[in-house]
Amino acid sequence: MVADIFARDCSSRSVVEAVAGKWGTLVMLALGEEPRRFNALRRRVDGVSEKMLSQTLQTLERDGMVIRDVQKEIPPRVEYSLTVLGGQVAARLRSLVGLVEDEIGAVTAARLRYDAR
Repeated sequence: MVADIFARDCSSRSVVEAVAGKWGTLVMLALGEEPRRFNALRRRVDGVSEKMLSQTLQTLERDGMVIRDVQKEIPPRVEYSLTVLGGQVAARLRSLVGLVEDEIGAVTAARLRYDAR
């Protein structure tokens, strides 16, 4: 099977959507820093609702990006981490975000010029 993101029915579209969406990107970056429990991840990804974080984690787990590790303790402890593939994707996202952060001054200037027109 050859993936072609421009093809309507290509499954790579939904994977890119999950990873590159607002919450997917932030979750991947946060887990790229270190494995985290749900509430720690929610604190790191400021503004995400419990429902959206849960849905995002489920999608990323289904796509093979995230591992959900339930540790047999009382009460049960659940920790999320990246798979090898998830780590590779997160590293590329980090590069993209780093570029944007480095150039935010140019982006802000472009926005001001655009809005002034």
